[in-house]
Amino acid sequence: MARPPVIAVVGPTGSGKSDLAVSLALALDGEVINADAMQFYRGMDIGTAKITLPERRGIPHHLLDTMDVTQEASVSDFQQQAREIISGIHARGKRAILAGGSGLYVRAALDVLEFPGTDPDLRRELEAELEAIGQEALLARLREVDPVSAGRVNDARRIIRALEVHQLTGRAFSSFMPRREYFRPAVQIGLAVDRDVLRERLALRVHRMVDHGLLEEVRRLDAAGLRQGKTASRALGYAQFLKVLDGASTVAEAAEDTIVATRQFARRQLTWFRADPRISWLDWQAPDLVARAAALAG
Repeated sequence: MARPPVIAVVGPTGSGKSDLAVSLALALDGEVINADAMQFYRGMDIGTAKITLPERRGIPHHLLDTMDVTQEASVSDFQQQAREIISGIHARGKRAILAGGSGLYVRAALDVLEFPGTDPDLRRELEAELEAIGQEALLARLREVDPVSAGRVNDARRIIRALEVHQLTGRAFSSFMPRREYFRPAVQIGLAVDRDVLRERLALRVHRMVDHGLLEEVRRLDAAGLRQGKTASRALGYAQFLKVLDGASTVAEAAEDTIVATRQFARRQLTWFRADPRISWLDWQAPDLVARAAALAG
């Protein structure tokens, strides 16, 4: 028998992806695979709006709480793990449902995508150069060898990665970008949002996180090494509330900064997913959302 398509539920943060994924799993006898990079981390629950055990409604969830905050998330590791899990779910005769807003992680699971290797020694050399000559100098070097990547990256970590790949492979990092070609059959369902409603929803969600103990969660994770984690320490809310612990910000200021950053992130997510013509968009607040999504899933 032909394998059923992988189902991916995508869209901006706060649009209800986790809830729809659970409802689809109940309707289609499926299991859910997390594709939100920050939900890999144990203890990062409040600030990532991680789905709780009661909210999972008995549906198995994979790739949640798999890493310590000191570890660095890897798209290539996720690709391998997600594809193995998808194969296992299909082998059990169930449907695999990917849910998350980390666009590159979704594409890593679904699309033909090659990952170049890494070299820790070379990475350290480039990081030392960053300290010595600054980000602009490294960006200028990247423009010479890979102008496409240089026009896309906006932080030191990505500049270093692009230079590392070029020095290791002789190829531009941009040449490794994914093609819009599925690795195996897939259906992508996007949640189309009312942007004004989403803006208010995101603000309310941040305030709810604060009320539910976000500062205490950040304090606990700080003691567990959050600042040493290259990925986890940059998570929305966590970076802002670390400043509260340092006395550099108030809770109210950190909450407002988190709201602004979250809204900006949601806009970037929408831009990313809207660029993919294969996604079928459904109204996030439609009363028949689950039925329509299940029909698309086949």
